[in-house]
Parts: sequence; structure tokens; C-alpha cells
Amino acid sequence: MTAAQEALAGRAQSFNWLITIGMALTFAWLLLAFLYVETTIGWERFAKLGVDDLGEFLQGAFSPLAFLWLVIGYFIQQRELEQNTKVLQAQLYEVSRSAEQAVIQSEKMAANEIHARQETFLRISQSVRGQLGTIMGLLFISSQAANADGSVSSDEQARLFAQLSAGDPEIFSRRMLETCVATHDPDAQFNLFYGTTVRARHSNNFIHTFERLIGRAREVDADNLISDALYSNAHGLVYRIVKRHQKNAPPHLADRSATGTYIDF
Repeated sequence: MTAAQEALAGRAQSFNWLITIGMALTFAWLLLAFLYVETTIGWERFAKLGVDDLGEFLQGAFSPLAFLWLVIGYFIQQRELEQNTKVLQAQLYEVSRSAEQAVIQSEKMAANEIHARQETFLRISQSVRGQLGTIMGLLFISSQAANADGSVSSDEQARLFAQLSAGDPEIFSRRMLETCVATHDPDAQFNLFYGTTVRARHSNNFIHTFERLIGRAREVDADNLISDALYSNAHGLVYRIVKRHQKNAPPHLADRSATGTYIDF
């Protein structure tokens, strides 16, 4: 039973109690009047009373009853006002609870929506990380001519791409980080990413793809936990290095629209 229903039930009980008392007093008063007429006046004499005397008698007899029911009506009205106030307060409480439940439901729906968007992003990010791994693989193979250690053998290239296909999208980014660490000359590091037009194309595509991924991550994660994790993995670390060298590259190499998006095989 709700609070409003309890208030209505209490009001009905109060009404029944007051009406019961009123009926009992009315019955007792009428009984006393009947006995008074029978023992004091007599019914024959009562029947012969004039209109004025009869009116005065009835007025005196029923005035207490009228006053009694006036008082009872006053208390009933007072109780009704009190109960109406309680009913309104109970209804206000129910409305406030409904509003709280609505807020909770909306928060749950918003949380579920955010969770669904994050799940969708994580599925998409797996494909994008693989795309970044492929771009970095092409850049890594192309840049080995500028590496002091010489080019990577065909067998090593095959092994790295096989590892990429097996579910390790950051294998080439890790190798590129190793190469950057081994290359102490800033000009040599620059040549790894922007030494040729082909490398510039791969570097610009890597930056563009990674930044789009970061933008999607920020849309679904207000706390930036996902974007921080992306910046901290091998792709993110390489992105910071490539972005730094892009600022120092000449315009025809730093501009993605100038270097193009795809490479013709």
C-alpha cells in the first residue's frame, strides 16, 4: 500500500468514527425526547399543542442535535483537510520518488549508451590498430636504406608481416622505436620518416589515421583513459616521434594532400 492509499484509509476510519458517535448521540437524544413526552407531557396533550407551542418544543428539542452535527461536521471537515494535506504530501513524495527513479533510469540508459559506444569503439580500434601496423610496416621496410645497420632481409620482412597478421599490430612500431633509439643522429632519424616522398606519404598517413582514432576515443571516453592508453602503446610513441619530425619537414613533404594517401604497387 502506498503512502497516499494509507492516508485515504486513515481518513475513511476517522469519518466512520465521528459518524458513529453522532448517530449514537442522536439516537440517545431522540430516545430521551420520546421518554420526556411520554412521561411528562403525555401524547394526548402533545397532540393538542398549538402550532406555536409545537414549533417551540421541536426547536428546543432539535437544537442540540443541530449543534451536535454542526460540531461533528466541523471536525469532519478539519480531519478531511488534514487528510487531504497528507494525501497531497504522499502524492508529492510518490512523484518525487518517480522523478528519482526516472533520473536513475536515464542515468542507466546514458551509462549503457556510453558503454555500447565504447564497445563499438574498441571493436573498430582493433581494425584501425591493424591498419596502423600495416602503414608502419611499409614505412619500416622503406626506411631501412637510411638505417646504419642496413636493410632488413626478405626472411625478416616475411616474419614481421606474419607476426602482424597473427594479431600483433604493433610489431613494426616496436621495431621502428628500436631503430630510432639506435639512430642517435637527428638528421638520420628525420630521414627514417621524411627522407623520401614515399616515407613522407606513409608517415603522414600514420599521423592522420592515429589522430582520427584518438578523436573517436575522446568522443566515447570523457576521462581520456582510452586515449591515454593509445598514446602510451607503441603506435602512440611512434606517433609522437613522427609528429615532431613532421613539423620540421618541408611543406611538400609535411602536407598529406601533397604526398598522397595510397601507394601504387
